[in-house]
Amino acid sequence: MPGHGPRRPVYSGPVDPADQVDPADTADFPPRADPEDQDNTSPDAPASNGALGDGERLAERPDERLAERPDERIAERLDENVTQLGLPADDGASPGPTLSAPTTDPGTEWRAPLAISYRDPDTLPPTDADDDSRRDPDLPYWLAFNRVKGIGPARFALLLARFRTARAAWEAGPTEWRAAGLDERTAASLARQRARITPEGEVERLDRLRVAALTLAHPAYPKLLREIALPPPVLYVRGRLLPDDEWAVAVVGTRRVSVYGKQVTERLAGELAAQRITIISGLARGVDTAAHQAALGVGGRTIAVLGCGPDLVYPPENKRLAARIVEAGAIVTEFAPGTQPEAGNFPARNRLISGLSLAVLVTEAPASSGALITTRFAAEQGRDVLAVPGNITARGSYGTNKLIQDGAKLVLETEDVLAELNLHLVPVQQRLELRDALPENAAEARLIELLGAASEPLHVDELCRASGLPVADVSATLVMLELKGLVRQHAPMTYARSH
Repeated sequence: MPGHGPRRPVYSGPVDPADQVDPADTADFPPRADPEDQDNTSPDAPASNGALGDGERLAERPDERLAERPDERIAERLDENVTQLGLPADDGASPGPTLSAPTTDPGTEWRAPLAISYRDPDTLPPTDADDDSRRDPDLPYWLAFNRVKGIGPARFALLLARFRTARAAWEAGPTEWRAAGLDERTAASLARQRARITPEGEVERLDRLRVAALTLAHPAYPKLLREIALPPPVLYVRGRLLPDDEWAVAVVGTRRVSVYGKQVTERLAGELAAQRITIISGLARGVDTAAHQAALGVGGRTIAVLGCGPDLVYPPENKRLAARIVEAGAIVTEFAPGTQPEAGNFPARNRLISGLSLAVLVTEAPASSGALITTRFAAEQGRDVLAVPGNITARGSYGTNKLIQDGAKLVLETEDVLAELNLHLVPVQQRLELRDALPENAAEARLIELLGAASEPLHVDELCRASGLPVADVSATLVMLELKGLVRQHAPMTYARSH
């Protein structure tokens, strides 16, 4: 496995209020703000865990100091989501959290938006029900504990350390739980919730939804994720995780992606995927969506890490994309089936994104982007942090530029990422195979024809006029042609045929 470089910058800067509410989510009343927009920078939130303060540079905090502050407190904070989300102190059995969030009308209440189903389970191949995980008699109890609000990685680790098996912990009583380290309120809450959860029913639910579950005890649990402090006890998977997915890079950024941010995301994610690097992202709007689509566009692998259950998708418009990812990669989450997105789920999701990756690449991000939370986790976990520079006058590039200023690896091209991870380019023969596969459609054939007949490079606008194709189609097609070596970009938005 490649060694991780020394660059572990963490950004902590001013919050841009313009990045807090998605107008598309405030069209209805009451407003439905995106849970990813919620401010997770409270004293107990991830922003305070090992982050560099304003003005504190990477060079002023040696790696050893970071190593002394792993993300145990983050995992412990995940145990406390019941309290932080304003749920009842006993078991959080209310229909859903009501959170205060910035909206266009300060007098309205924020309601958690709904994730939707994205695939009929009957159209999915069955999970490997005969593998070791399904035969493990302790699996139902791991799944049952994962349903209990208030029991997260830290508290489950306490129980497992004392009782040795999840079943023994599940069948114990409040007195024994308190002896294991649970406080009285948590023990009482666990007792109440236990009465409503059927461990065997959790396994049946997974079979019905065609979802696999990997516990920390399973040999197929991702190696990189296992290395972090207090990894999630259970990982729900739709699709397949492969050994090659250890060679993974997270590509994250703003949901309000600019034309520039979308272009560099598609280019870098597509080229990395073509080099057999798995692309990991969070299936959010903007950069995440562009990264997943670019990986799929070149026939590569991509993994989407969700802040909801594995059978649901948020935002709803990514329903088809999620279904495609299941076919060519995997949907992964630590949240049980049916779990709706809540503001407190997304820091946990970001922790998984960095934990599953060798490095985190931020392509575009304003000062308050959730992608910067992912870089904080990356620093805690010893992962490399890389960033694409942007216009210093552009609000959407403030976060990435600040990361670079604080020591992140500046990325101008794919080779910068590969060099940082000590990886090599794929053999020339594989590139030739990609070239032979084109053109794949009429748009590609038309653009190749136009560029081949031109005596000088052509601007995208000229290609649009000559081909009669929309600018979005021309831009997307050129990205694919460039990734596969059939065209070259001579200047911004200007291309020529490769020979």
